[in-house]
Amino acid sequence: MHIAVAGNIGAGKTTLTKLLAKHYKWDAHFEEVVDNPYLDDFYNQMERWSFNLQIYFLNSRYRQILQIRESGKSVIQDRTIYEDAHIFAPNLHAMGLMTNRDFQNYSSLFELMESLVQPPDLMIYLRSSIPNLVNQIHKRGRDYENTISIDYLSRLNERYEAWVHSYEKGKLLIIDVDNLDIVENPEDLGIIITKIDAEINGLF
Repeated sequence: MHIAVAGNIGAGKTTLTKLLAKHYKWDAHFEEVVDNPYLDDFYNQMERWSFNLQIYFLNSRYRQILQIRESGKSVIQDRTIYEDAHIFAPNLHAMGLMTNRDFQNYSSLFELMESLVQPPDLMIYLRSSIPNLVNQIHKRGRDYENTISIDYLSRLNERYEAWVHSYEKGKLLIIDVDNLDIVENPEDLGIIITKIDAEINGLF
């Protein structure tokens, strides 16, 4: 079984992925943030490094999907290949931070990859307001995220909502995270687990 957690920067994907992996005894696959050689450069000079960054993520995510399928285990994945292609890359293109040529090249590569992989059995989308995202980003204190603007987060949120609204690749569970604290309040995590159990039971 392949479960994926989607959501904007600061929505709590990694934290939830870790807690669910522990609860269900699933293997966890995380986004390559620490080892990503482009992130610092990207946040300092988005226009120059946007294409390189998105290709790196696309390559990394595609490899993850292949590993997940080959493992034969139940896996939970922190962020998906769809978010890169439907949210982050189009947003950079719309903001003038990725050229038409690069965006077309990227989109063509994504379509080829997408035709060769299976979507997750369950997509969990963490819906969050901008103030909550900003609070969480400041709380974790990653240096390269200090330059992220409210406008950038707002644009991403709009694209996430549009993507989720039209998502038809499989089961989708939307969780509003603004009033949840899954680290400090086990009851909040329990609410999410109950919802996931209901979705998983419907898969069989």
